[in-house]
Amino acid sequence: MVNEAIIWAIFLLPLGSFAFAALVVRPFFNRFSLISGLATIAGLGTALGFSIWTLRSVILGHDSEFEPIEWLEVGGASIDFGLLIDPLTAVMLIVVTGVSLLVQIYSLGYMKGDASFSRYYAYMSLFTAAMLGLVLASNIIQLYVFWELVGVSSYLLIGFWHERPAAAAAAKKAFIITRIGDVGFLIAILYLFTQADSFAAAGLNAFHIPDIWEAAQPEAIAAGALLSGGVLTWVALGIFAGAAGKSGQFPLHTWLPDAMEGPTPVSALIHAATMVAAGVFLVARFFPVFEHSTDAMTVVALVGAFTAVFAASMGLVMNDIKRVMAYSTVSQLGYMMAALGLGLYAPAIFHLVTHAAFKALLFLGAGSVNHATGTFDMRYMGGLRKVMPVTYVLVLIAGLALVGIIPLAGFWSKDEILLGAWGGTGLVDTWVSRVTFSALLAGVILTAFYTIRMIILTFHGEFRGGIDRELEEKAQAAPVGASHNGGVHLAESPWVMLLPMLVLGVIAVLVGYLANPQWTEEIGIPRHWITGFLGDGLQAARDIHEHAGTLDFSRWMATVSTVAALSGIGLAVLLYQRRRDQRTDLVERVRPVHTLLSQKYYMDSLYENLIVRKGFYKIVAGFTDWIDRNLVDGIVDLIGWFFRNIGTAIGKFQTGQVQAYATGIAFGVLAIILALLLA
Repeated sequence: MVNEAIIWAIFLLPLGSFAFAALVVRPFFNRFSLISGLATIAGLGTALGFSIWTLRSVILGHDSEFEPIEWLEVGGASIDFGLLIDPLTAVMLIVVTGVSLLVQIYSLGYMKGDASFSRYYAYMSLFTAAMLGLVLASNIIQLYVFWELVGVSSYLLIGFWHERPAAAAAAKKAFIITRIGDVGFLIAILYLFTQADSFAAAGLNAFHIPDIWEAAQPEAIAAGALLSGGVLTWVALGIFAGAAGKSGQFPLHTWLPDAMEGPTPVSALIHAATMVAAGVFLVARFFPVFEHSTDAMTVVALVGAFTAVFAASMGLVMNDIKRVMAYSTVSQLGYMMAALGLGLYAPAIFHLVTHAAFKALLFLGAGSVNHATGTFDMRYMGGLRKVMPVTYVLVLIAGLALVGIIPLAGFWSKDEILLGAWGGTGLVDTWVSRVTFSALLAGVILTAFYTIRMIILTFHGEFRGGIDRELEEKAQAAPVGASHNGGVHLAESPWVMLLPMLVLGVIAVLVGYLANPQWTEEIGIPRHWITGFLGDGLQAARDIHEHAGTLDFSRWMATVSTVAALSGIGLAVLLYQRRRDQRTDLVERVRPVHTLLSQKYYMDSLYENLIVRKGFYKIVAGFTDWIDRNLVDGIVDLIGWFFRNIGTAIGKFQTGQVQAYATGIAFGVLAIILALLLA
């Protein structure tokens, strides 16, 4: 059995690493900044060991209920800090600590020589600690505190190179857009606060997450109608609004591709195991609430399905390798959200696990090719498989896992989502399941196309000059202020960068075997282990004491998804493999389509011009400015005029003559006496 101190240590170790790097190394020992990286890695390694121990304890069914620490008493509800340990928590702890550890090891090589090395590790440690605190939270207020801390940490990391205008703008954009979503989440929490007395009367705490689950169950609704009908739907949609902001779901997705302005390891962590995963985790954490609202589930499913196709289409034309992966992340998060909306709780979390492995590997691979070429623009890459064979093989494995090619990890999780979408779960209307399935299947084709396009442009053909050629062409286009600093050194990345990639490559191959392969029982792993494990945890949350059902492997669905993937692969190979000039894209020939996709459906322009400039600046800001100038300033001016004139009037009585003052006093005394007599 794992004790409470060990679980708290999972959160406190990266938090301690943050304090050590920020308060000790950076101000006093910055010459030895490597210490901050080593301390972070040591802390995360220990946290990963404790996370594995926690997972083992949950698998064995040990008691994992711990007494919370009371913080505040508000009305009929207490706000406390506690631990919620269930299968979802145990799996997420492994994902967060495992991926974070590998990214931090990789960063030793990638960030080597950066003047702010200690600051980088301090921010990364704080980011990881915030995510772990979010995962462990048993109270929705506690969860919200760490939810916002994740947002603050992401702001610091995206804008890490804040001297670059693009990085500073991206950080502000991410912070503002995710805050918009968080307003919905906050409103849901405030509603729960207004119901604190009702919850208390039913013996529940309005802020305690298991009690919120219980309040949404049919039995509780029948007894006290705590969360039912339209109220339940709006609470669920408020929670989903927060999740949509963090996980980049339409229409709050525009910040996520711009977040690529941060260091590549930051992108790997944000897009694989922390920030964007937080949104999916939030919906999964409150799934016992969502599942009792058909309307909320429908919204989640359709938004997720649309996002999956919408984002994938933009990935078709991007030239920046990190932006291709960014849109890929948005698309895959759409798969997870769509699965949750359909009621496919376990397959959604399983896809989160597999996605964390292969997407982290893809981003680290992007960092590796950037290390060699000095650029992220695929138009200036090419031919890298000859000089970077290890990176090429690993990126190819991760890319095929993303596409969903058997037997790699992505195939098993994506196949379960497609199979569940086709069959339906009964939680939403059949048409919702069919529309979602069609969108997700189309997403498979698009994913295969942009992934193979990315691999061909990056690794195949002939090398096209890297950053040297890019800067040369930019200097010719705009010679004033242009500089040429070089940065190409075609060679495999150092082993400190390759080792984490190799580990992720192995995981991307093998983690799928925790789900569906027919022969797992022969090596001691039950069929559908991970989905069954997660499903049983959900059943326990709903107080159902029976084994959760799982989806059997479907050969026909595997065939359909594989054919869809191969069609996208084949089209990409046909269009890009034998082309000599890779700096122009064939999709550009279809000018209107290419323009629409490359301009990201003009969503950024829409937000900037219509909402920000015309909506906010002209209407909201203009209206408040009018109120300030005419109402507020008018009232202040009126008060000033009044007292100024009163002063002038009173000043006329200040004659300096004692006789006049004595007369005034006499009349005043007489007036008082008269008033008393008449009273």
